[in-house]
Amino acid sequence: MAESLVFSIAQGVLGKIASSAFQEAVAIYSVKDEIHELEDTMAAITAVLLDAEEQQAKNHGLQLWLRRLRDVLYDAEDVLDELECEALRKQVINRYGGIKEKVRRFFSLSNTLILRAKISHKSKEIRETLSKIFIEKNQFDLNVRSVDNGVAHLRSREMTYSFVSKLDVVGRESDKEKIIEILMQPDQKTLSVIPIVGIGGMGKTALAKLVYNDDNVKKQFESRLWVCVPEDFDLKKTIEAIIKDATGQSLSNLDIQQLQTSLRDIIKDKKFLLVLDDVWSDDRSRWEELKALLTEGASGSKIIVTTRSSKVAFIMGTHPVHNLKGLSHEDSMALFQKWAFDQKEKHPRPDFLEMGNDIVKKCQGVPLLVKTLGSLLYTKEEVRYWAHIRDSEVWKLVEERKDLLPVLKLSYDHLPSHLKRCFATFALFPRGFELDSNRLDDLWMASGLMSSTAEKEDSSVEYVKELWKRSLIQDVEESESILTFKVHDLVHSLATIVARNDCSIVSLDTEEISEGARYISFSSDSLEGISNFDGVPPFLRKPTSKRLRVIKFQFDCQDGVITREFARTCISKCNHLRYLNLMGGTFEELPSSICNFKQLRTLLLSGNKRLKKLPDTICELQSLLHLYLNRCSELGELPKNMKRLVSLRKLYVTTKQKSLQESGIQYLKSLQFLGLKGCQNLQVLFEGTCQLTCLRRLEILNCRGPISIPFAELIALQIFVIDDSNLMLTEENKPIFPSNLHTLAISKSEQVMELLQCLDQSACELEAFSVYDCPSFTAVPEWLPNHTHLRLIRLIRCPKLPYMPQGIQSITALKELRVESCGELSERCRPTMGVDWPKIAHIPRICLDLIWVQWMED
Repeated sequence: MAESLVFSIAQGVLGKIASSAFQEAVAIYSVKDEIHELEDTMAAITAVLLDAEEQQAKNHGLQLWLRRLRDVLYDAEDVLDELECEALRKQVINRYGGIKEKVRRFFSLSNTLILRAKISHKSKEIRETLSKIFIEKNQFDLNVRSVDNGVAHLRSREMTYSFVSKLDVVGRESDKEKIIEILMQPDQKTLSVIPIVGIGGMGKTALAKLVYNDDNVKKQFESRLWVCVPEDFDLKKTIEAIIKDATGQSLSNLDIQQLQTSLRDIIKDKKFLLVLDDVWSDDRSRWEELKALLTEGASGSKIIVTTRSSKVAFIMGTHPVHNLKGLSHEDSMALFQKWAFDQKEKHPRPDFLEMGNDIVKKCQGVPLLVKTLGSLLYTKEEVRYWAHIRDSEVWKLVEERKDLLPVLKLSYDHLPSHLKRCFATFALFPRGFELDSNRLDDLWMASGLMSSTAEKEDSSVEYVKELWKRSLIQDVEESESILTFKVHDLVHSLATIVARNDCSIVSLDTEEISEGARYISFSSDSLEGISNFDGVPPFLRKPTSKRLRVIKFQFDCQDGVITREFARTCISKCNHLRYLNLMGGTFEELPSSICNFKQLRTLLLSGNKRLKKLPDTICELQSLLHLYLNRCSELGELPKNMKRLVSLRKLYVTTKQKSLQESGIQYLKSLQFLGLKGCQNLQVLFEGTCQLTCLRRLEILNCRGPISIPFAELIALQIFVIDDSNLMLTEENKPIFPSNLHTLAISKSEQVMELLQCLDQSACELEAFSVYDCPSFTAVPEWLPNHTHLRLIRLIRCPKLPYMPQGIQSITALKELRVESCGELSERCRPTMGVDWPKIAHIPRICLDLIWVQWMED
């Protein structure tokens, strides 16, 4: 698996060359011939790459050949990006002008000729290196392979959203009953621990979820908590996670003593059930520290531990280990059929059933393998694909080494080329981490893994769904058009292996990284245990850092980690950065040399509580797609030339300004997301001319206002989220929501009824409607059923809602309803006996007070 991304990288480079935006840059600098020659050489090499990747496992020389090729392809991508960036800068200066000397220098004949000569020289070097590599391929006897990403054969399954799907779990009723029986036993111990042990992929977490969500278990415990334990069993992170699950609040800014006090207060004298999921560390001392805190709970409190390690179970358990065995062949086959065949087909093809039966036998009862391969084969309608999986040599590794990863890699191997590189980035996140499509959008687009061009604009949500359909991610939930999910630890291990030469996990005291590393992720977020830290990790001062494209942190950083010197070193050393995470920084001003990051696409400055000013030079980042300035509470104002950020798609900001008019955000034609958080002085976004014709999502959070929003001008707006904020709602200024609006989420609003009245007068067709924490929300509007495309309604903690409107019965598109802590309405929605149940009984999925009272698969 050493070099499994080279073909994907090559495809990405060829795709860039073919894009219209790049062809414009080629025309501006007249380098068509040079680029065309480079394209021809690359196409010839790419033709044999699929065969090379398949054969590399048996040939170390081929692995080295692929590694050399990968480095050259990355260099080629850098050159192409540089050309595109310079062309974009030239267009911006042509449109908006600049310093006179700079303009003359930019448009001088020498400048154009010098850049053309530079590009020509670099492309020639790369082409010559590629030619040598192409000749060397002959020693490996590689064959030309056709590119088949499965698209032509792809069937699409409509997925459903839930933390426990009926498609996921089969054959675990007996295991579930045994665990519940132990939980229900009267126990005078302050704390009992039940370990569930099994190999990776056996379904330990799924079993724990079944138990955790059982109605009788819910009645037995006053509080239920679920935590995915950090791999090193870090006490602080574990306590933070328990508190967050209990309260919904993140307390990462507190020290360990404060967190311990908070945890004691939360569980004191309460009978709780705590699931510690996926425990790896067998460090007894860390467990003893945590256990001492958990004894504050009431007698009869229980802990379920899931682990692969018998040693961990021995250290932590107070009850006999529950060893989770493989599924029976019958249960395995039932699970496989759920994932491999369309459930609407009563009689699957006999030849597919026969091959499926053989494949299931090879899976040895491991649910993750059964489900993943079933998902893979669901997309294939030709016998040869099924036969290829059945007859693959990787099954020998399962027999000989008990290694499941090569089988999981079959699903990775069948991913479309663009998704392989996206999947590999999961290695940058910690095991068990909850990811979301929004966070990945910033990373994938910055890295060039998703297209952002006008002719082809990709969506991270669609990419996530594709990975989901192949069972490479799990626990998927949707909220306000953002998908959150987790990655199984075995699948995370697979991502780590396929990305190991591209991605490196580092610490603040890491001395050196490999020459091939392009993506780095800091696992440490504090200076605890690190001595002699001078503000810059040692490896950043080394030559190997110059090739870096991504610098990110796995967790929010504590004070003193991201200093001005840290930022300055990144800027001066890492010429090719596309993604830079400086969240939680401790500097007052960003270095003006930030403008040297010509290829920077994502810049995260969120949570820098000392940042007072941005340099005007930030407006020279013409390739910048995403700029995050939220929670920068001291930021006085935005630069005045924001309109020069012609590529900017996302802007999330906290500022002291009263109006954003002077900053020019109204001219950001590419802007798709605008988030305003904690802008306590803001009253007006802007007045007059508006060119935000692509703005699709607007979020206003914790802004006192009242703020005047020109909704009529935001013709592309699809998603509007308002939380703890006030809008200007005078008779003259009442918003008429645009007709494209499909998602509306209102939280902690005293204006909720007025906002809904405005919605009544709009021509939009809502698909998702949510109201959270609004005591002044006193009636679900009678006209809400007029929005016949509604598929999701969430009514959470709105205690004064009296009933559900009669017309809701007519919304046939409605797929999910959630009602939680809504007083009388909650009672009226009770299954069968509730007065309003007949109105909502047609909805496939209904969650009432955190319990799924109805669940029907689509």
